[in-house]
Amino acid sequence: MGKFLVKESKAGLRFNLVANNGEVIAASQVYKSASGCKNGIASVAKNAPVAVIEDQTVEGFKVEKHPKFEVYADKAGEFRFRLKATNGQIIAVSEGYKARLQSHEELPERHCFREKECSGCKNRKRIS
Repeated sequence: MGKFLVKESKAGLRFNLVANNGEVIAASQVYKSASGCKNGIASVAKNAPVAVIEDQTVEGFKVEKHPKFEVYADKAGEFRFRLKATNGQIIAVSEGYKARLQSHEELPERHCFREKECSGCKNRKRIS
């Protein structure tokens, strides 16, 4: 299972979701308090395992209900995904990838919240 690492900065606290292989999978917003940061972690842990995937990089994609992972291309042309909670709030955002994941069903966040070993995070394949 992945783990959460909390970091402190001048602006406040934020957390990273880190895979078993040490790769940072997603990052949170900045929180002003430790309790807010803990609530954010709890929200990711609650929503990620049940979130559906909405691939916005596909023409005519189906808009899904929350909670969901939104897969999208950013302004720089890199692929990212963000986790939205039941209330629609963004609770975690990935780094940018130059190529799409081969299968969006293999999003690392989904694996990192499962009880078994997270093999998806270690063996991701990307396609252009």
